[in-house]
Amino acid sequence: MTGLRWGILATGGIAGAFASDLRTAGLDLVAVGSRSQESADAFAARFDIAHAHPSYEALVSDPDVDIIYVSTPHPMHHENARLALEHGKHVLAEKAFTLNRAEAEDLQALAAEKGLLVMEAMWTRYLPHMIRIRELIADGTLGEIRAVSADHTQLLPTDPTHRLNALELGGGALLDLGIYPISFVWDMLGAPTDIRAVGRLIETGADSEVATVMTHEGGAISTTLSSSRASGPNAASIIGTKARIDIDRVWYTPTTFRVTLPDGTVQEEYVSEVDGRGMQFQALAAERLVRDGILEGDILPIAESVAIMGTLDEIRAQIGVRYPREEA
Repeated sequence: MTGLRWGILATGGIAGAFASDLRTAGLDLVAVGSRSQESADAFAARFDIAHAHPSYEALVSDPDVDIIYVSTPHPMHHENARLALEHGKHVLAEKAFTLNRAEAEDLQALAAEKGLLVMEAMWTRYLPHMIRIRELIADGTLGEIRAVSADHTQLLPTDPTHRLNALELGGGALLDLGIYPISFVWDMLGAPTDIRAVGRLIETGADSEVATVMTHEGGAISTTLSSSRASGPNAASIIGTKARIDIDRVWYTPTTFRVTLPDGTVQEEYVSEVDGRGMQFQALAAERLVRDGILEGDILPIAESVAIMGTLDEIRAQIGVRYPREEA
């Protein structure tokens, strides 16, 4: 433990979930910043936070804060994370990491220049069941991995003015939901060597469904599906020549999985036992990296987050989604 002092930037639902898990893990949450004093005060009272700031600038200027969790919608991640880095704070930024690869590269370069940690808050990667899955793959339990599949499908608000459907706010299934299975297949198989994507767009021009088929080094194939207009199984599978892993609903949260042999024998069943939602594990990882003086994460290096944003850029190009700020 480094004893890092955490500040939370913004006070929405995901910020509340993260704050709760920080408290569960006994980590040092000392400050929150919002665009209004009223919102900051309410959040601080809810989670017993000492410092409530009426602006993001005040939060990142707080000398009692070492690391900032950026929990604004992803179109604001670049601006907000950059602000924190410029004020000498380490950063854990919600996924999708940024709006596109160019913004991600800028944060990567700035963090390196400042000697600070910047990390994408893809909390799923740090969950205990995902750690165990990587161990099984590393020890050869699955043999050669031939295919990976995952979906993230939810029935979300259809109001065209809602953030999830507004292009100017980075709306669409891909960056809110698709980032999970896309990051998952990257984790399991590495960078894609070929990307094929199809999508369905709504009246605002945002994507409501996106499906991908990607080829990876060695010929392994991945498939993903994301949808904001229908709820599917939200399950995932990793299929190898010696065994497969089936991760149950909801695969990207603390859950169960089974290792099944080709003859149907269940070799291992894993049951998650996690306090809270499980977002504390990424915070613990960030603290470990800072403690060890490592500014490039191991479970999810910043270079990989940047490259994943490039994959999302290519998918958007294929399905015809472009955000207004990219038109300039």
